[in-house]
Amino acid sequence: MADMVHLIKLCVGAEKVEDLIQWQASRYGTGPAMHVTRMTPKRAEDILAGGSLYWVFKGVVLARQRILALDEVMGADGIPRCAIVLDRAVVRTEALPRRPFQGWRYLKPEDAPRDLPKLREREDPLPRDLISAFSELGLR
Repeated sequence: MADMVHLIKLCVGAEKVEDLIQWQASRYGTGPAMHVTRMTPKRAEDILAGGSLYWVFKGVVLARQRILALDEVMGADGIPRCAIVLDRAVVRTEALPRRPFQGWRYLKPEDAPRDLPKLREREDPLPRDLISAFSELGLR
C-alpha cells in the first residue's frame, strides 16, 4: 500500500491565488490543468494515492490542487518531461510560510496546511511577516 505524499511548488509569476486560477483558465479552458516539470517524481505511486500540489505564493502556501496523473510529455528540445495533471478545483489553505526553493519538493501530509473552511475561502491572508511570526511561535 502506498504512503500518500503531496508535492509543493512555488507559483512563480503569480501574486495571489486568483492569478493562478485566471492563468489556468486562459491556458486550459475547462480541461484539466498541467504543470510541466523537468524531473519525474520517484514516489509517483505515493503521490497518486491522493496527493495534491501545494502552491507557494510570495513565500506563503495559500492553495492546493489535487494531482490526477503524472504523464510523460516530450519537451520542444526533445527531452522527456513530467506533466503533473491537476484537478481544476483550487482549494484554498491556511497560510503557511515557506522559504524559497527550486523545483518541487515532497510534502508529508502531517506538514501540509489545512484546507480553509468554505466560509473563509475569500479572506485575504495575513501579512507575510505576521504569518512568519506566528509560525516561529509554533502557531498556525
